[in-house]
Amino acid sequence: MNTLPSNRQCRQFSDAVLAWFEQHGRKHLPWQQNPTPYRVWVSEIMLQQTQVTTVIPFFERFMLSFPGVDALAEASQDEVLNHWSGLGYYARGRNLHKAAIKIMQDNNGELPQTLEGLMELPGIGRSTAGAILSLACGQSEPILDGNVKRVLCRHYGVDGWYGQSAVEKHLWQLTSAVTPRQLTGPYNQAMMDLGATLCSRTKPGCDRCPVQSSCAGYATGNPTQWPHKKPKKNKPQRQTWMIIVQDGQGRLMMKRRPPSGIWGGLWGFTQFDTEVLAERYLDSLNLSSVARWQSFQHTFTHFHLMIHPIHVRLKHKVTASMIEDNECRWVTPGEDVGGLPAPVSRIIDQLQKPVDSSN
Repeated sequence: MNTLPSNRQCRQFSDAVLAWFEQHGRKHLPWQQNPTPYRVWVSEIMLQQTQVTTVIPFFERFMLSFPGVDALAEASQDEVLNHWSGLGYYARGRNLHKAAIKIMQDNNGELPQTLEGLMELPGIGRSTAGAILSLACGQSEPILDGNVKRVLCRHYGVDGWYGQSAVEKHLWQLTSAVTPRQLTGPYNQAMMDLGATLCSRTKPGCDRCPVQSSCAGYATGNPTQWPHKKPKKNKPQRQTWMIIVQDGQGRLMMKRRPPSGIWGGLWGFTQFDTEVLAERYLDSLNLSSVARWQSFQHTFTHFHLMIHPIHVRLKHKVTASMIEDNECRWVTPGEDVGGLPAPVSRIIDQLQKPVDSSN
């Protein structure tokens, strides 16, 4: 595992990757046009664990609303998370907003142009910092995102799950060795493209790969055995009871989630971890109807969440002044309230259907 390629082998590898990129690489993605540090930063955060085709419309909409660090810092968290709804992993959006505020306060609105300075910002790790510096600032910094990890593991036959510290350390040594000092930005983009378009997880296009002749994975005839999979661990299942409270005017009571934890800072319904607590809450309301909807599962990275929706209607009309908590609001279904978790959007969509979804 600890053996690194020679300088000559490193040059051959990077030259072949760059030549392939010149002919086949993607050069017309929105963030590649006018690649300022800000635009590259936003795109890199959005692309974490999200495919390019999904990101493009979100990125374009985000740039229209927040064209620079100043606009992002001046926006409310609700506005930012509203633009993030549907992308998932909402901590990314919260960290973008926090980092923009910090940049305005500490760096006169300019992203730091050092690895250390960027990594001090919320949500920016070594690879993201390297991407910003190489793609937008012309600096020679390696990267190690998921695509690059897959290419390097497969090409050099790196054993072990790349989430393990020893394996990741070796991969950083590898990527640092093969990344050229010149044309670092195009090379890093080429490696990301190679992993996304050819060296894919399940069906690699080895017949079109520019570094096929030196690939350890290809030589075995079974390249998909690399990278090694994460040791399997059964995901635990949690449960939540969502109380969808609707008043006599058809408005929904929405609550802002705590700033940390799942769906941090997003708007949703009142939730309880046990059915007993949910029942006690229902008993405290003056209800005209109660409908228990079919439960459904929502999966996170580390656990499954079984959601039990309960739709209730109040007998009386409710005014906004009846809610003293600043973290609660009465909204009409479909009203733009801010960032919403995907399951909450799904429930609101059901409420808006002409057919009664509670049956």
